[in-house]
Amino acid sequence: MRERPAFSWQHGAAILLAVGITVAIYLLRDSLTRFSELAYAGAFLAMIVGNATILLPVPGLIVIFALGGTLQPVWVGLAGGAGAALGEMTGYAAGFGGSPMIDKESPLYEWMARFGLALVIVLAIIPNPFFDAAGVIAGAMRITWWQFLLTAWLGKTIQALLVALAGAYSLQWVESLLS
Repeated sequence: MRERPAFSWQHGAAILLAVGITVAIYLLRDSLTRFSELAYAGAFLAMIVGNATILLPVPGLIVIFALGGTLQPVWVGLAGGAGAALGEMTGYAAGFGGSPMIDKESPLYEWMARFGLALVIVLAIIPNPFFDAAGVIAGAMRITWWQFLLTAWLGKTIQALLVALAGAYSLQWVESLLS
């Protein structure tokens, strides 16, 4: 039987950070609307950083969720999707440079060989840890950088749009409960 990993201080810190960011954005929502251009750039940068880390989760989607509730969610989603796609290029580059070290017998490698860029889009839409590996494998398979970037952008933009819209509708729902 597999043991469940213990809840560590890092997990607690990540949760506190996520809640803190969400509360801060909510409390500063009036200021954010005045400086919306900077806030959209913040969504872009948060997603670059959040997606540039390979196998280490950084909560960029929490920023998208919170900003979606205070700004125009479509623009937040578009900015976040573009940033996420650019951030994912680090995994692609790692795979491109380290292709001899990639296990060509892994199930994900076989799925990439079978489904190609369609798998990139699907994995990019669903928040999951496998997308980093898909980027590494795409680089190792020598899928052209612009095809990977375009399909990652499409999937990550759909993901960011859905999260931003969820943030917008959640905020409206909570405000209706409180009033």
